[in-house]
Amino acid sequence: MSRRMRSRPLDALPQRILAGAGERIFEALRPRVLENLRKPASENALLWNLIYPLARPHLQLSTLLALRPLWGSGIVADDSLKPYFWGYGLDGVPLNGLSESIDLLGGGEQKTEVDLFLVGSEHLILVEAKHLSGLGRCGRYARGKCPEIHVENVQPGAACRYWEVPEARFDRALDFGPRPTPEGGRPPCSLHYQLGRTLLLALGLGERLGLASHLWLITPGSRWGQIESAWLDFAERVRDPEMWRRLRVLGWESVRGLAGG
Repeated sequence: MSRRMRSRPLDALPQRILAGAGERIFEALRPRVLENLRKPASENALLWNLIYPLARPHLQLSTLLALRPLWGSGIVADDSLKPYFWGYGLDGVPLNGLSESIDLLGGGEQKTEVDLFLVGSEHLILVEAKHLSGLGRCGRYARGKCPEIHVENVQPGAACRYWEVPEARFDRALDFGPRPTPEGGRPPCSLHYQLGRTLLLALGLGERLGLASHLWLITPGSRWGQIESAWLDFAERVRDPEMWRRLRVLGWESVRGLAGG
């Protein structure tokens, strides 16, 4: 057991956790995740409170695929899926191979935090959960410090690892066009930064575990119209047709319906 797991007080959990407050996972979660749980419009609390009651001990892939998606193609498959919230099982044990896959992608410096992993014997689903927020964009570009474009604001010779390092390159899986240049305007990778990294992590972790990778988004149906165009643009850039078929968008309303209310 890690020192972090032993020292995390359970009585510090927010009242927004409606069930499962005694699970060991709360002794292992990063402070950033716990802090989000305390926010009034917490995406983390929404995810936990809706998925946790459905996932004891497992979720069936066929049940999730039977939900009418906001976007997605027809897939017939089944698997018994174990949930890992923010990379940890309910027992507080991290998902096997996740840390290594994240380090390979981010170089040990940039952390990719995915809300939910669903792991079966044949399938691996990475879920991005949204409530009031939009899809994540590149923070370095927003701050004027993209090493490919804002070369005057970064160290000489700096480069973005997602265009430089072979195992982390966006163009392994996504058609984001040519490598960005200062003269090229805003690149697609700045708009699809979060989804792009999550897709690369899904593929890398799936290869490591020998599982078919999926990338799903869960968002309120009422907000789908606000992010639909960004999602469609991202999906059209996925190179592998089979991976494209394993993209999916669900509404929280459909997921809530599984619990009967």
